Amino acid sequence: MKRLALQAGLAALALTAALLAGAPPASAATTTVPFAASQDSYVSSSSPNANFNNTNSLVVGAAPVRISYLQFNLTRLTDPVSTARLRLHVQNTANAPSPNGGTAQEVGTSWSESTLTYANRPASVGAPLGSLGTVRSNTWYELDVTSAVTGNGVVAFSLSSTNPDGAFYDSRESGTYAPMLIVTTGPPQTGDNVLLNGGDISACSTTGANQTAQIIAREPGTVMAGGDLTDSGTAAQLANCYGPTWGQFKSRTKPILGNHDYLTAGAVPTFNYFGAVLPPGKGYYSFDKAGWHIIVLNSNCSHVDGCQAGSPQEKWLRADLAAHPNQCTLAQYHHPLFSSGGRTTAAVRPLFQALYDAGAEIVINGHNHQYERFAPQNPSGVADPTRGIREFVVGTGGRPLMKTFPEPAANSQARNGTTFGVLKLTLSPNAYTWQFLPVAGATFTDSGSGTCH
Repeated sequence: MKRLALQAGLAALALTAALLAGAPPASAATTTVPFAASQDSYVSSSSPNANFNNTNSLVVGAAPVRISYLQFNLTRLTDPVSTARLRLHVQNTANAPSPNGGTAQEVGTSWSESTLTYANRPASVGAPLGSLGTVRSNTWYELDVTSAVTGNGVVAFSLSSTNPDGAFYDSRESGTYAPMLIVTTGPPQTGDNVLLNGGDISACSTTGANQTAQIIAREPGTVMAGGDLTDSGTAAQLANCYGPTWGQFKSRTKPILGNHDYLTAGAVPTFNYFGAVLPPGKGYYSFDKAGWHIIVLNSNCSHVDGCQAGSPQEKWLRADLAAHPNQCTLAQYHHPLFSSGGRTTAAVRPLFQALYDAGAEIVINGHNHQYERFAPQNPSGVADPTRGIREFVVGTGGRPLMKTFPEPAANSQARNGTTFGVLKLTLSPNAYTWQFLPVAGATFTDSGSGTCH
């Protein structure tokens, strides 16, 4: 307690000194503003003098060359731009998908959607801003165009593709599915105190992992890949399904093992894929971040050193907790002890008990392809607002979602089984905030804050 009081006093003195020196608080707010396209259309090399503004589509492709153009009028921005994302929706038609969704580039603004043609199309400005790979019908996608957006004024982009199999996007006339430019202003976020959580990620035949990867791409922070990273843990699936999605962020990822990762014997390809960050044969480890102690456990109890009281993993956990008496502690493993989704794992209760005994704040799980948040509770599932652990289930990384909840579990506070997304945890020295970030086009979210014991 004396050490905590001293730390709090020093933190208060540091903040006071910063304010007296004129420095802004570290938690200065950001603001996100969506802008609808003010003009958009596409052109085609097969009809160089034709205007296609009345088609209500934005098309890209290489045979013939078809390029889409979008213009936005940005107003009322008072702070510096930290990020800008171009949001597009692939039309819900059979010919809309493409293996190459297109590359965005800034263009001049002296054009009108009513007179735009291939012959008079605007010139490009600077280097390409970003590209989309495979895009599927009736799905939202985002491109980072931050380098082209500096503040108020008119900005315009082109979208083109080198693939003959073109992509079809909804234009601004489509209403709900109209293109948007999402601009965030305020100080850039470093991500040093942010965890981005999601499990049940990469099913090769579905688009969810690609959509949640777009969230990770725009959010700085440590990526907590919460298990079931692929369908069956093969090297090919890691390379071809996980790699192009969440694998892009491997250098900032802390992996957690799920049951699907062990469908290949010993989860050997997954251990090999992540190397030293995932202790060979064990898959449990810990690290510190923003004053918090973060513990990754392996809830595949029969494949590892067990989960029962007195097992090697449980003994390691208690020793690790004793060696790191941080005020704030978080643990993540795949199988939940509590869930309204119908799949719980009692075998992890000794791990939950050890965390509870040490005063841990948060446990994050996956396994059920849903999002759920619980009130703080003890290992028996009894509400405990004073010392209880708040559990999150975040199985929304990309595998097909489980839409129904058989029966709400005790202390369940928020549930959703229809939205892919990522849980963003922002850590501070004695508190935390959470926010569920849905994929582009989805509306469900959940947010709040808590303090450490």
